[in-house]
Amino acid sequence: MQKIYFVTVGKIKESFYREAVAEYVKRLSRFAKVEIKEIAEGINPEAETADILRACKGYVIALAVEGKKLSSKALAEKLKTQTDAGSDVTFVIGSSCGLSDRVKDAADYKLSFSDMTFPHQLMRVILAEQVYRAFMINAGSTYHK
Repeated sequence: MQKIYFVTVGKIKESFYREAVAEYVKRLSRFAKVEIKEIAEGINPEAETADILRACKGYVIALAVEGKKLSSKALAEKLKTQTDAGSDVTFVIGSSCGLSDRVKDAADYKLSFSDMTFPHQLMRVILAEQVYRAFMINAGSTYHK
């Protein structure tokens, strides 16, 4: 079974965000093994770089505002390509200060959800939902409509 890693900087303090992420991780578990790796927040993105890079496995997708925007179906296709190749996938979400250039340069792909800025705690929920949606699309479900 494929593994999906969410490498995130900082902890979620609000219970409603934690509960939402847990719900999507539970739903995702029928398709993949999911692991969330929380990296301690440093004084700046460079301070977190080594820990982030050590936590990454397989195909690495870094969330970055300058990344490419994809539709839900296009994200599903990207994940299917990795699934078909037998590759695990790591999604990286930085802190409120973002990701260092070293992390972004090391990533296989840079993904942007919007030109807008979102709190990194909320981004975890959005990302978990979209990854779940991608697996549902690939399974032929009507969830995504």
